Amino acid sequence: MPKPRGRGRDKGKVRKKDGLRKNVKKRVNKFGGFKVKDIDYKDVTMVRRLINEKNKIMPLRTSGATPGLQRAIATAVKRAREMALIPYCTSR
Repeated sequence: MPKPRGRGRDKGKVRKKDGLRKNVKKRVNKFGGFKVKDIDYKDVTMVRRLINEKNKIMPLRTSGATPGLQRAIATAVKRAREMALIPYCTSR
């Protein structure tokens, strides 16, 4: 049984770009190795964790999700906003 992906960092890998050596750390998926197929927009606690304090959808580099999962997150957040489960913007 293979190990779940996205748990840990590759500290030993070094990438050369334009003659410079740069340490590369592996992106860690916040969802772990779990097989998340879709994000339910009715699960408000999950959706609130995926937006920041300005009620913007967290970018892929911050959320740590895969590109396909990031698209599902964006769809779930938009649906939750449309159903008035989460606000579009913060009050001033």
